[in-house]
Amino acid sequence: MKGPLPGHPHDDPHIPVLIEAILRECAPVAGVWLDGTLGAGGYTRALLAAGADRVIGVDRDPLALQLAATWAGSFGDRVQLVAGTFSDLDTLTGEPLDGVVLDLGVSSMQLDQAERGFSFMRDGPLDMRMSQSGPSAADLVNTTDEGVLADILYHYGEERASRRIAHAIVAARAVEPIATTGKLAEVVSRCLPRPKPGQSHPATRSFQAIRIAVNSEFSELAEGLMAAERALKPGGLLAVVTFHSLEDRIVKRFFQLASGHDPNANRYAPAKADTLARFEMVTRKAVSPDEAEVARNPRARSAKLRIGRRTITAPKTLSAADLGLPEVQKKGRR
Repeated sequence: MKGPLPGHPHDDPHIPVLIEAILRECAPVAGVWLDGTLGAGGYTRALLAAGADRVIGVDRDPLALQLAATWAGSFGDRVQLVAGTFSDLDTLTGEPLDGVVLDLGVSSMQLDQAERGFSFMRDGPLDMRMSQSGPSAADLVNTTDEGVLADILYHYGEERASRRIAHAIVAARAVEPIATTGKLAEVVSRCLPRPKPGQSHPATRSFQAIRIAVNSEFSELAEGLMAAERALKPGGLLAVVTFHSLEDRIVKRFFQLASGHDPNANRYAPAKADTLARFEMVTRKAVSPDEAEVARNPRARSAKLRIGRRTITAPKTLSAADLGLPEVQKKGRR
């Protein structure tokens, strides 16, 4: 996440979260790196300053690439801008990589522009498409089966009132289509208690869930982790910054499997055979921001960083079930 969360509109959008920890754990930074979530370019510029020979900046948002073009030229051929998604990053490079950094979630540019429809803090068209193409959040909200909508809210947003909210959405759209972020936030808020001081907005979890569904974020993350594994040379580093428990769970599971530390389902199960590790863990457990970073950059509060180093063992393809991706049954739309 490269931008401020709602409620922190004045945070510097160019402060890369946990960048000091990344540079420290990955030192010495050298060779060719890929920044899979270019955004405002904070990670790319920090990697270049730390000694990377070249950085390939990838983003699916055309706006991010347009803005990057205004500063990338000053680095000459040390920066290469590429339109693409996580799942394609190994085919976008053309060469083995020394490092990959993925900073997950929505960017400040997306949150701050009302017309992008990501934030309930700014009323605008209900869009949420990172790539600015394909079905929008309005399409999903206004056409998805009530049961599927409830599953999306529950599995992608951990929203306990998912069925109540899905029912309210279906009832509201029967009167008129839900076309704006303000209208959706209003429908969701009516289903939940008024928040106490310091609590998040009632629509926070629902907006997260719908955004994840619109952009296929969990499947892209899973495919991106495997694509990074294929793209990295032996000794190459994969650094991933997550911002909520669902993302971190997938990344943690990937590294557990890739490092040969897949835990037994229960203590009575037979011991699992040793597996040739495809990654060695650089961070033994997730790294969180210290108090100083949170003080100067409040949006870093929930961030977690995990880093692994590729071995010589051949890459492996994992399934959605292997990685524990939340499953939403598609029952069609109406």
